[in-house]
Order: sequence, then structure tokens, then C-alpha cells
Amino acid sequence: MPIAPPRPPYLAPGETVVLFDGVCKLCNGWAKFLIRHDRRQRVRLATVQSPEGQALLAWAGLPLERFDTMAVIDGEKAYYRSDAFFRVMSHLPAPWPWLNLFRVVPRVIRDWCYDRIALNRYRLFGRYDTCLVPTPDHLRRFLDSHRP
Repeated sequence: MPIAPPRPPYLAPGETVVLFDGVCKLCNGWAKFLIRHDRRQRVRLATVQSPEGQALLAWAGLPLERFDTMAVIDGEKAYYRSDAFFRVMSHLPAPWPWLNLFRVVPRVIRDWCYDRIALNRYRLFGRYDTCLVPTPDHLRRFLDSHRP
């Protein structure tokens, strides 16, 4: 794994971003869930297909073309699979952080379950032909290198 620069690109110190597959219907549902429940706007979003998402994937040493997991970059650390899910839950208001109780399940089991869904997400939930464009209300939640 390549040595990552100390701070991820496009993120302010301490900022958290969820990287997700922008053509996956399940992943888009996850992004909408976060927008709806993260009322304090503690978590930003980026599709893996966006220039920002590609730069963050490269920073984390993840593949740029085929992406089979959610990643969360929180500060200067990257989390993957079930650890990413739990990290995001910890940023949401109650009752969502209570799901962290399931961390007692060994990671190998959690990640195996996560992978079964992630690897079959298009077949189970479908996919869009292109990434959806966020609504103007949601746009501020996404990383965008073209805005100040």
C-alpha cells in the first residue's frame, strides 16, 4: 500500500466524507439517508466517480476503477466496509450510534456479511446509467472542487 500524504485532498482538518458508488441505487439510498439524518451536517459525501472521489480513493490506496466497498475518511484516517458503517453511525444523532453495539461481532463476520451485500448490490437493488445529480438543497453536502 502506498504511503499516503498526511492530509486527504479536498478535506478540511477534522472533516469526514463518505465515498460511495454514484450509480448504485443502494448507495444512493444510503447517501439520502445520511442527508436526512445528519441534521448537523457533520458528514460530507463524494461519489467514487467524481474527481474528488477519485483523488480520495488514490489517497487511501484504493482501486480507482472497480469499487466494491464504502469508504469513510474521518480526519486523516480511512475506514472501510463495516468499520466505515460504524464510523458514520457514530456521527449521527441518537438512536443511530447505538448500532455500534454490533461492533462486538468479530470484524471478519461483519465484513463477510457486508461483502455479500456489496458484491451483489447491482443485482439486488439495481443501478443508474449515470450518477444522479444532487438537488440544489443537497448539493452543499457533496465535495466539489469547483466551489470555494
